[in-house]
Amino acid sequence: MRSIRQFAEWDFSASRSFHPETESLMSSRIEKRPAVKQRVLFSLLMGFVLFTSLVYTKGTEAPENIPSITAMGAEGRLLWQKYNCTACHQLYGLGGYLGPDLTDVMSAPGKGEAYVKAMLSVGSEVMPNYNLSSEEIEALTAFLRYVDSSGNFPERRAIRTWFGAYDIEDD
Repeated sequence: MRSIRQFAEWDFSASRSFHPETESLMSSRIEKRPAVKQRVLFSLLMGFVLFTSLVYTKGTEAPENIPSITAMGAEGRLLWQKYNCTACHQLYGLGGYLGPDLTDVMSAPGKGEAYVKAMLSVGSEVMPNYNLSSEEIEALTAFLRYVDSSGNFPERRAIRTWFGAYDIEDD
């Protein structure tokens, strides 16, 4: 039995003895193959483009009722990034796990704007006091107000699984 390497090294030119008509038939088939390859490649490319456009655009429309961020909120977002708040806190479930998720801290029972301002100005045992100015505290509060108005996390019908993902219960 021959190995693949021996088969690849085999010289087929010596063993080819085709009839002239057969040889012309085969050469015409070979000449037609590039067109077939081009059609197949074009079909695969178009299928990929169609599939990609369906997958990455369906369901990605932004809801119309999300308010736009204010100038103060945009400044607060820059402060959020400057002080690397995501290292400890989460927004929409993304970020660190040392501090709480702050997606809906402004509307959470027992919390709100006064709670946020107190935490930002004094800190806690775990959260350091960044010695923020009153303008920075107002900007971060405006940013958290915007985040709170733009969505809720976790979804109210969400159940956290044992491995950290969320399953949404059907109504």
